[in-house]
Parts: sequence; structure tokens; C-alpha cells
Amino acid sequence: MAVTGPSRCPGCTEPLEPGDNFCGVCGADVSAAAPDDAAAGAYGAYGAAGAYGAAPPPAPEKRLPDGPDGSVVLDGSGGSGSSGSRAGSDGADGADPMADGPADPRESFAAKTCVACRTGSVDQDGYCELCGHAQPRERDHFERELERVAAVSDRGHRHHRNEDFFAVAGTALSDGSPAVLAVVCDGVSSATRPDEASQAAAETAAESLLAALPREAHPQQAMHDAILAAAKSVDALAEEPDRPRDPYRQQNAPACTLVAAVAAAGVLTVGWVGDSRAYWIPDDRTAPGARLTEDDSWAAQMVANNLMSEAEAYSDERAHAITGWLGADAYELQPHTAAFRPDRPGVVVVCTDGLWNYTEAAAELAALLPPDAGERPLHSARTLVRHALDSGGHDNVTVAVVPFPVPAPGAVSA
Repeated sequence: MAVTGPSRCPGCTEPLEPGDNFCGVCGADVSAAAPDDAAAGAYGAYGAAGAYGAAPPPAPEKRLPDGPDGSVVLDGSGGSGSSGSRAGSDGADGADPMADGPADPRESFAAKTCVACRTGSVDQDGYCELCGHAQPRERDHFERELERVAAVSDRGHRHHRNEDFFAVAGTALSDGSPAVLAVVCDGVSSATRPDEASQAAAETAAESLLAALPREAHPQQAMHDAILAAAKSVDALAEEPDRPRDPYRQQNAPACTLVAAVAAAGVLTVGWVGDSRAYWIPDDRTAPGARLTEDDSWAAQMVANNLMSEAEAYSDERAHAITGWLGADAYELQPHTAAFRPDRPGVVVVCTDGLWNYTEAAAELAALLPPDAGERPLHSARTLVRHALDSGGHDNVTVAVVPFPVPAPGAVSA
């Protein structure tokens, strides 16, 4: 397939998207540059099997043992007592988590000054009205800190755009007690418009949880319903007939993974589809942490069915092929939810594989996490994102840190 423009900026080698006239990093004019045939594969058709493959037989659902109220007790002995538990200065933004909704990095470019000529103003499409240079994208790196939860997302070093998205928010239960939530989504890169899929899913799931939790909804049911709502929002992206087709990509339906955590009333509730993860890390680091989710992936199914050891499965080139995702072409959607009742304070780390590819085990994550993570969640999220970037940054990386129990208003230090 012929490529009509370069795949990388001739000035700074930044990866370019089809149709770019200017580099989003250095602002160079690339509209007249010669095609980079050697890198044409970056925009060639990517077979759907690269991400989805043929669907393997579904693995049996692992059921975690229930406590008296249906939750799993995290007793400090290494997890939940089941096979499901594997192993700069920060300033609060002053936002009230009771009123704030999902994060949105899409700030208007209006009234900003061009980073290239430093004279012209920037239009709503992100181009300088004087010199025409494209401006760096807001979504390449964005952060959000509320009083009791924080998250950070970064494009990484290798991807040409950030296909992750997150939403963090706070609300109150019917009895007035606080609740906080974090939703993290990872767009499936081989699918069409993965960045839109992750944003639609994260925002919709957060909105659904914010609407349900104050109405005395059971947290696990609220989580289940939120995942279904997120799936519908991603499905709807495939039904937009007026969207132009990208001639450089296989036209698969938009798709993403999702993982979410809610901390409220002494219970942690997690929900997920795909291979984004949630980890429990106690403040007392002498007590072991635990992974709270099980991947929907080829490797996880091989291990679950005793067909391979964990080391063999995750070293296979098929290891990260996901077997569950949100999207119109997904196999039967099976939202996973679980509830945990920790017996000590700590934090939940909610993340995409851009982090856990470098720190797979809960013990490794605990060693990296600052000891005051519960008091400074933004600093902690930044620390983990920086670790992923310093380790190679081969993927987009998103990390949310949810303190448990939920701190009282005003308890998080600036």
C-alpha cells in the first residue's frame, strides 16, 4: 500500500499520523516530505488476529471465596485466601470530589500562544493561525488529582498517540459516607479509533457509577452495570456511518479494555474486562500485596487450563492477545466483578499494561510505590508512570491510585 506522506518527522523522528501536515512535537512542516517507505508498515493493514486472534475456548471463571457479605477478606496473609490473588511537588487542585466528574484533558487551544513561533494564537483545531504549526496534543500527558484519588496518563516513548484514558471521581453514599472511584481504559491499538473507544468507555463507566452509588445500589451490581454501559458506548462508535475511513488501517470496530475500582463503606469493589489490572498494596509493606484481577488474555487462559506454566505462557509471543474487550466485534461480553474487605489501610493501584509489563508482581509494585501513597496519590501515580517510562516506555501508560479507607475530606496533604 502506498503511503502518501512520511511515517516519521524528518526533523525529530516523531511518529506521525496519516494526514499530518505538521509534526505535533517540533512543529516541522512534513506535508512535502518524501514518503518513508521503510516505515510504511506502521500504517499498513494490521490483521485483526494480531489483537484478537481466533477465540480460544473460554476458561472457567475463577470464583473467589466470599465473606459473610459477599466480599473477599484481604487478611494480610498474601491476598484474598484464594488463587485469585497473584503475585516534583504535588498540589491539590481544590476540586470537590463530591461534585467533580470524569477527567477530560481536551482543553481548548483558544487564547494559547504557538510553541513554535511564540507569536501567533492557536485555533480550536490546534494549529497556529500565524505560522500554521501543529501544537503538542493535550492528551499526550494528562493528570487529575481530586482530594482522595489521583491518576496520570502518558503516551510513552514509542506510540504516536495516547490511546489510554481514565476517569476519577468522588461521590457520597446514601448515608453520607464518602466513595471514590477510578476507571482506566486501554484502547486496542489494532482497532479503529482506539483513543475514542477508551475515552468513551472511561467516561461512561464513571458517569454510571456516580449515578448509581448514591442510590443505595449494591457496589458490585453498580460496577457490573457500569461496564455494560461502557460497552454500549464503545459499540455506538462503530455505528457512526459518517466517519471518514482511514486508508492506512484495517477497519476494525473501536475497542478497549477496562478496569475500575470503587472504595466505599469499608469495601473495595473492582470490575474489569481485558488485561488492565488492579492491585492491592497495604501501607504496611511487611504485609504482602495482591493482584485483584485476572487477565482476559491468551497467556492467562493457558495457565488457568494448566496447559503452560506462567513463565512459559507469558514468554510466548501470543501472551498479550486479549480474549475479552469492549467493542462491537467482541465475543460474548462477560464483565468481571469482585469485592474485597481489607483488614488494614492501603491503596489500590489501577493500571494499564504499560505499567505492569515492567512490574508484573504485586511485590514489585509495592517496592516502587512511595510509603505515603495513601496521603499523596498523585505523587505515587507519577512515580509509577515515571518508572514505566524509565524502563522503556514501549506502551501508553496510565496509573490511578485509590487510597483505602477513603480519607475524610481535607485529609490528603498538598
